[in-house]
Amino acid sequence: MLILDGGQVAGPVWIPSDPPSLANYLAPTLQPVPLLPAIAALMLLLYLTGAARLWMNGRRWPVLPTISFTVGCLALGVITGAGVEGYGFEMFSVFMFQQLTLMMAVPPLLVLGRPGTLLLRATPHRGLGRVVLVGARRFLRSRAARVAIHPGFMLPLFLLAFYGLYLSDAADVLLRSWAGHTALEVAFLVSGVLFTVPVLSQDPLPTPQSHAARAVDLAAEMPLHAFFGVIIMMSPNAFVPFFSSPPPAWNVDPIDDQWTAGALAWSYGEAPALLMLLLIMSRWQRSDAKASRARDKAVDRDGDAELDAYNSYLASLDRQEEVKPMAWRRER
Repeated sequence: MLILDGGQVAGPVWIPSDPPSLANYLAPTLQPVPLLPAIAALMLLLYLTGAARLWMNGRRWPVLPTISFTVGCLALGVITGAGVEGYGFEMFSVFMFQQLTLMMAVPPLLVLGRPGTLLLRATPHRGLGRVVLVGARRFLRSRAARVAIHPGFMLPLFLLAFYGLYLSDAADVLLRSWAGHTALEVAFLVSGVLFTVPVLSQDPLPTPQSHAARAVDLAAEMPLHAFFGVIIMMSPNAFVPFFSSPPPAWNVDPIDDQWTAGALAWSYGEAPALLMLLLIMSRWQRSDAKASRARDKAVDRDGDAELDAYNSYLASLDRQEEVKPMAWRRER
């Protein structure tokens, strides 16, 4: 490994010297300024502290959300803290893999951990904890929170993260510095969380959506990166000039690498979205079944007012039909 400062990438970054391989991708190699791995470690520490506080007080907190959030933090740490981060400074396919993971794979794992609910349950209601709770509730009810998770804001944000970034010079400019590269990774993670929260979250939301609306939002997003991937795969020229000259010792053809990046956007980007859609459909089915059982119990207990009213209406029609012949005979 060597530090490249002031070369193709400006700033304190580590660039691998060995050719890409799975072992090198997964090698635990932190960058000189490991911002996102530090954020992942802090989030995991706070989450596990809150869960442990509930368990120690004899209060229940599910294990599955804990596992989901833990895996999400670990995935965030690996995708930005292992060797893959260094290769992402030179190869389009690796950077695209990082982007898709940060936008489509990590956010659902974090959201399914229900961190908002854990915050409300585990935070003390006095001292600094009270300040945190009041701030969280105010933000939840704020206009900014409603706008941030609104489909009219989320979908354009997704379009910007793919089409706006790569079909303009923005990617080529930002990727030439450590600050720009890191800012893009943070933006990918934030945009993924903002999209996933209204679609998948079971935490309190400022504007809860129905299962149908969640499915529609997800279905509207799914073709965006798939179509973008096809555009990249069909392009004979470099989309991002920054990725057009990987180290010669790596023996990486930039156009072949670009085709791989497009294939990842078309395939890997669809898999998490499909799994989320299946989860939404499963929740929808369980919700309908639960509502049906509750209605059946209410009917058994109190009777069916609508059915009784309908039967009374039919009986009144029958009585009217009986009266008409009698009136006709009297007229005769």
